[in-house]
Amino acid sequence: MENIAGHKPALTWVTRICVLVLVILWLVPTVGLFVSSFRDRDDISASPWWQAPFPTEQTSAARISGEPALVDDVYVLTGNLKDGEEGIGKITAFGVSRSDPTGIVAGEETELRGGGTLVVNADGSYEMRTPEEPSDKGQRVYFAAEVPPEFTTDNYERVLYSNGMAQAFINTFTVTIPATVIPILIAAFAAYALAWMQFPGRGLLIAGVVGLLVVPLQLALVPLLRLHNDIGIGQSFVGIWLAHTGFGLPLAIYLLRNYMVGLPKDIIEGAKVDGATDFQIFTRIVLPLSFPALASFAIFQFLWTWNDLLVAKVFLPSDSGSWVMTRKIADDLLGSRGGDWGILATAAFVSIAVPIAVFFLMQRYLVRGLLAGSVK
Repeated sequence: MENIAGHKPALTWVTRICVLVLVILWLVPTVGLFVSSFRDRDDISASPWWQAPFPTEQTSAARISGEPALVDDVYVLTGNLKDGEEGIGKITAFGVSRSDPTGIVAGEETELRGGGTLVVNADGSYEMRTPEEPSDKGQRVYFAAEVPPEFTTDNYERVLYSNGMAQAFINTFTVTIPATVIPILIAAFAAYALAWMQFPGRGLLIAGVVGLLVVPLQLALVPLLRLHNDIGIGQSFVGIWLAHTGFGLPLAIYLLRNYMVGLPKDIIEGAKVDGATDFQIFTRIVLPLSFPALASFAIFQFLWTWNDLLVAKVFLPSDSGSWVMTRKIADDLLGSRGGDWGILATAAFVSIAVPIAVFFLMQRYLVRGLLAGSVK
């Protein structure tokens, strides 16, 4: 039954469901971050991001004061709680005590402790009647009102135009682009040699590359920084380029070597019969055919380097003029505005906008490069 035309095996549906679940798990926090970036701190604290398009209910307090009018020996004080208050919608409930601030439905009349009555309507208008003249201090009233959703671009203006953010954005590109290109250039030559050239110790080198994939980069940070200081590059852009190159080479060589091994052997042998050298075969045949694997590694290396904080803090100078975006966010925005989630969400979304664009532009090569060498 599995081979009948038009019949899809159960594994196909399982695969599609798993892919759908992974896509949802990836999109949900991204959408939440994007929505939160357009909200202010109070709105984020009042309701979760998925309720952002809907009105929220907030409790406020005000004092009823003014010049009362004497009507039939009763002092009447009228007004509107919304006067001077912006962004307040329909009032749903009110109260006159802190212990029960929203115990009375809007439009209903309630009795005051000192005598008299008070009614607050949904539109914010109120009427207070007392047998004695109200004091100048005024009657405190609590009320719950619907606040319409409000989105603003102020967070983006504060982040994009904050002191040093533009320089941090440029520094991130200055670090990321060379740190992506250099390991690809080196790894492509090494992968071709390990895939198609015969020399003693080739198997040990391949095993060594595979072993380096599991070595944590944290183990090499201090020794590598000491080496940089000894040779005179210290904490600099050159130092971080070489650091990212060293940390990215094992994966690059492993990925490219697996892809190059899977290339048609007849093409390589035919080129050698025609008199082509290894360099000519590499540059004119292997490199063009290996573009999916090169693009696949470029995606990984770009994303990792762009989002890196640890290596940037170790191998870049400590002055703010050399900070990348991740350090600018962590040390400046997070340090000085730790409770302003709107600013942090905006800064995080700005920092991931470029990697998301790179991923979607080159994602068609990702699967082809990752599956390189897995099927013969």
